[in-house]
Amino acid sequence: MRRLIWSVMVVLALCAGPAWVEAAQDVAASAGQRAAGELIDLNQADAAQLESLPGIGEVTAARIIEYRQENGGFKKIEELMNVRGIGERSFLRLRPLVTVGTTPKPDARD
Repeated sequence: MRRLIWSVMVVLALCAGPAWVEAAQDVAASAGQRAAGELIDLNQADAAQLESLPGIGEVTAARIIEYRQENGGFKKIEELMNVRGIGERSFLRLRPLVTVGTTPKPDARD
């Protein structure tokens, strides 16, 4: 599905110009995809946002959130490799797409 959305965006951008790029980005956003250049904050992202990253599925997204909760958030991007299922190769693919700009919001249950 992701490839289809991005393929449509590329074709529309090449054929129809800037107005279609914005429309395609809106479609991608509504499908849970992030816009090009938009970084995912590891300390704020929900599961759907994390799953929009390449190679991150439901299980790995849950592990990222669990790591964040157990460790008080990510202090640096490299900590992502402490999450089971994310090795150096995956990290190198994810590094330009993520940030740790803010600390996690406290859970309302605390």
